[in-house]
Amino acid sequence: MSDTATRGTWTSFRSLPGSVRLLVINQFGINLGFYMLMPYLANHLSSGLGMAAWTVGLVMGVRTLSQQGLFLLGGTLADRLGYRPMIIAGCALRTIGFALLGLVASLPALLVASVATGLAGALFNPAVRAYVAADAGERRVEAFAVFNVFYQAGILVGPLVGLALIALDFRVVCLTAAAIFAGLMVLQWLALPSRIAPADPERAGGVAGVLGDWRTVLANRAFLLFSLAMITSYVLSSQIYLALPLEASRVFGGMGDTGSSVLFAVSAVVAIAGQMRITAWAKARFSPGRSVTAGVALMSAAFLLLLLPTPPGAAALAPAAAATVVLTLGTVLAYPFEMDTIVTLSGGRLVATHYGFYNTLSGIGITVGNLATGLVWDAGQAHGWPWLVWAALAATGAVGTAALALLLRAGHLPSDPATEPDSQRKVSVR
Repeated sequence: MSDTATRGTWTSFRSLPGSVRLLVINQFGINLGFYMLMPYLANHLSSGLGMAAWTVGLVMGVRTLSQQGLFLLGGTLADRLGYRPMIIAGCALRTIGFALLGLVASLPALLVASVATGLAGALFNPAVRAYVAADAGERRVEAFAVFNVFYQAGILVGPLVGLALIALDFRVVCLTAAAIFAGLMVLQWLALPSRIAPADPERAGGVAGVLGDWRTVLANRAFLLFSLAMITSYVLSSQIYLALPLEASRVFGGMGDTGSSVLFAVSAVVAIAGQMRITAWAKARFSPGRSVTAGVALMSAAFLLLLLPTPPGAAALAPAAAATVVLTLGTVLAYPFEMDTIVTLSGGRLVATHYGFYNTLSGIGITVGNLATGLVWDAGQAHGWPWLVWAALAATGAVGTAALALLLRAGHLPSDPATEPDSQRKVSVR
């Protein structure tokens, strides 16, 4: 990261409210602990514990399902019980889950650990974002830009720390990750003020009230359409973990893992170095809705680069690296305005529930999208059409971009912050 970018991030970070700074640090710790363990879990289960491939897939799948499937519940609980309790509970559960992953060897115990780990993310993820949006107030976009810098830094550093510790023992990795989450839990307990969503006198309690909250979110037509359109962006961004590593393996053969690591690092470094500058540039020129639309368009264009002929020799990874850079730039452009748009479309009501529903939809989209991407990849390789998957991904992004452009034109997305209704601007929770 350049000195200018570092100073910009640091200046913005220091000027944010104390609670937001704490949550930004918290997110770095969350990603540090998660990514120092998760990239190495499958190998531990298969090679270390001698588990069959299907049981490894089951353990990994249960974690993903328990997180993605329960985001909506986590967001609802945050709106009803407060953001702080859900953040603390999530850190506590992940402490338990990660410790168990290093200490147990039976399938039932590993499944319990996976559920605890996934549920933890479902509890703190919507709550953290709703809390940041609440306390950042008019500086939401800037706050989420800083948030993403620290988020990506955790992704970059985590695997390196895990790689160093795994040389000692996988149990050391698990217990260290658990200790990080235990520390985060204590930190939030001691330093994070309570935040509860505004009370609604017509809001019922119990199961009926929860179902009423969900009906309110589903009845928010603009938000629902935005969420559906943005599924395409998550399908595209997830290819840093699927299609692009497959391409690295295709062109590099046995050195595919090295190529994948290079792409992964390039993505994180570009995000860390470029986030604040790109956000400031876009904020000065575009509305939030236009920024998100432009970001998804850029993500779509990234896969067009892979339609070019593959260069020979050491340069064979160049198209994938260039696509990774453009894909990351599109994600960086869209992300802070995407988070801001969700709050705006919620009208400042049930913000965590809206985030939870949004995360659930995106998680489903990633699962289905990755399955489809894998099928298209196999079909393309079988028929000698390696371009097929890239054309399909570019077309997917084009559909999402067109949908967002139509929503923007129809007035369903914020096109001018100065003209937003008061009910959409007053989202700060005190």
